[in-house]
Amino acid sequence: MQKAQSKTTNPSSEKTPAKRPAKKRKRLPKSAYTPDELNEIFQRLSILRPEPKGELEHVNAYTLLVAVVLSAQATDAGVNKATRVLFAKADTPQKMLALGEDRVREHIRTIGLYRNKAKNVILLSQALLENHGGEVPGDRDALVALPGVGRKTANVVLNMAFGQSTMAVDTHIYRIANRMRLAPGKTVDDVEANLLRTIPENHLFHAHHWLILHGRYVCKARKPDCPACVLADICKSPEKTCDIPAALVPLD
Repeated sequence: MQKAQSKTTNPSSEKTPAKRPAKKRKRLPKSAYTPDELNEIFQRLSILRPEPKGELEHVNAYTLLVAVVLSAQATDAGVNKATRVLFAKADTPQKMLALGEDRVREHIRTIGLYRNKAKNVILLSQALLENHGGEVPGDRDALVALPGVGRKTANVVLNMAFGQSTMAVDTHIYRIANRMRLAPGKTVDDVEANLLRTIPENHLFHAHHWLILHGRYVCKARKPDCPACVLADICKSPEKTCDIPAALVPLD
């Protein structure tokens, strides 16, 4: 009886896993503006508001973080009205936890989604104490790991509290980036990436505030106020109603 021959494996004959094709970098639509036009746009916005500031009231990085979390689907004015009393009582994670979810909820009940937001404020305060020594981290990944904190909120905090050149895309920025054909994109992330590569570097730090304020007070959602716009002659929006720019006078 013949012994069965043992099978030997030829290493060279083994199949190696097929390499996945490299993920292609997403192509973003080009801005409708030349580099000179882009520089002129942000130069004018900088003259209007040399030192633009966010409109959410806060006293430190922690209260800024809480205010931005509360501002989702709410107006800055509405948030400020609620947080003036809240922050007078609790301006640190320790004090917020001592106040408790029920009392936080009572303070912010005039804000949309206040029940869930009160819960997140308590949870993020607890997370800050447990994981960051009660301090707000200056790192995007650490921020978005906190309850109730998304990329936009993290970008606002990094810009305003830590001096980083970020682009927090809210409804105003998303709208005018597409309406003006400044940095078109189908998603918030696309618009953020497109703006970061489009805006001149020397204007990037204040750009998100300039664009938010321009969208809030001039390039409004229902109807842009083109006669009041200092960019009317440069703007390439198909919705534009005039070509004569408003007087370039500092507002701050």
